[in-house]
Amino acid sequence: MQIETFLEQTARRLPDKTALICGQARLTYAKLEAQSNRLTHGLIAEGIERGARVAIYLGNSVEAVLALFAVLKAGAVFVMVNPTTKDQKLAHLLDDSQAQAVILPERRRAALEDTLAGRPHLKTVIATGRGACEPSLEGLIERNTTDKPPAKRAIEIDLAGLLYTSGSTGVPKGVMATHQNVNAAAESIITYLENTEDDVILSVLPISFGYGLYQILMSARFGGTVVLEPSFAYPHAVLEKLTEHGVTGFPFVPTMASMLLQMDLGEYNLRGLRYLTSAGAALPVEHIERLRGLLPDVRLYVMYGLTECARASYLPPEELDRRPGSVGRGIPNQEWAIVDADGHRIGPGVTGELVIRGPHVMQGYWNMPEATAAVLRPGPFDDPRPVLFTGDLFTADEDGFLTFAGRKDDIIKSRGEKVSPREVEEVLHRHPDVAEAAVVGVPDEVLGQAVAAFVVPKPGTLPTERELLRHCAAHLEDFAIPQRMELRESLPKSDNGKIQKRVLQGAQP
Repeated sequence: MQIETFLEQTARRLPDKTALICGQARLTYAKLEAQSNRLTHGLIAEGIERGARVAIYLGNSVEAVLALFAVLKAGAVFVMVNPTTKDQKLAHLLDDSQAQAVILPERRRAALEDTLAGRPHLKTVIATGRGACEPSLEGLIERNTTDKPPAKRAIEIDLAGLLYTSGSTGVPKGVMATHQNVNAAAESIITYLENTEDDVILSVLPISFGYGLYQILMSARFGGTVVLEPSFAYPHAVLEKLTEHGVTGFPFVPTMASMLLQMDLGEYNLRGLRYLTSAGAALPVEHIERLRGLLPDVRLYVMYGLTECARASYLPPEELDRRPGSVGRGIPNQEWAIVDADGHRIGPGVTGELVIRGPHVMQGYWNMPEATAAVLRPGPFDDPRPVLFTGDLFTADEDGFLTFAGRKDDIIKSRGEKVSPREVEEVLHRHPDVAEAAVVGVPDEVLGQAVAAFVVPKPGTLPTERELLRHCAAHLEDFAIPQRMELRESLPKSDNGKIQKRVLQGAQP
């Protein structure tokens, strides 16, 4: 099934159902379908070809959602770009994807003139917003009065999108996702979240982030409503929207959980909230326990995923008490194994790399055959086809529930011992005065690597570095106790809310 079919089928089934709420705008499924179809015909008239890459350089907005579905309906390939992306990186993404068109805010056009000029592959710049020059997104919708979709131009094994992610080198890699990959992932996630058309999802996650993108695509598939917010910069306003719109599902990342736990959630009417999901990074056990205490009737799904396959595991809420720290078992319609350095399957309780096979696994990295070959290769299954080597270390218990140990390249080697940053971070989060913590390895002439901890205290608290080190010493083996402890007002974060550990490593003297 092609992804745009999600919207087309739901628009026929539930034409008057609210599909999208964004600020003051409300679009029914019928209106979202009609306007995206008009924009599709406009894109085709502008010369957008089947398989062409189209960069969508917009924040969370109605225009971004319309552009997403219109690109798919045109048989083209979306390239979602975070609107905070700087000029140099934008130029790289456009050149690497050989984008034929870019859709951006009119207010950014002048500032980006030099970046967009001189790129022969870039044939069309489409602006949106007040006073936008032609061709504009609004103009294409107004001039094309055909509400019906064009004939299908792509089949389900064709590329649907390039999802750029920065790897260990910091060079953006374009994850190639087909319609089939996205459909398989969406179906699996919807199955275990038990989504229905009664669900209302509030998303502050950037659409340029796979976790945020899937909120839009999944809701279109099961017929729910998405309340799309630009960010989590104003948590109070977001929580009021949860009440105002009767939100049933709220996806978040761990840094957002830290902010939520500093608020009085009892001030808000959250009785309609059915579930929370956490992905993007490891959610500290202490945060899980506090969230459950504050919201005992809300189901909390702790999940693990990566851009290369969208989602890999989830922990059923009923298992939270029995398996603290686990990220659960494999998602439906997926097979996994944990392997050693030689790629051989290992047993329960032994740390190794997680390997995944399934219809949701990417096709590879765009224009990066060597990087692709490093992560897509035959695995420990009775199948010679390549599987995904995630680069993430896990252990599994006897029942097949996974616990994240860390990235292969994040494991700290100190005094000849291997230290899991996750283990140290969990200990720090158990201190009553710690709001956020990040642990990295930094070069050390004597130790090889020193364990360095960066901590953000909770508002109104004044823990000392010595106090935190004593806390670590009471709960960790000697070699895992941080040699360096630094208190900070904040930690550097990516556009997706992930703590940027490599920035911390570079900042350490």
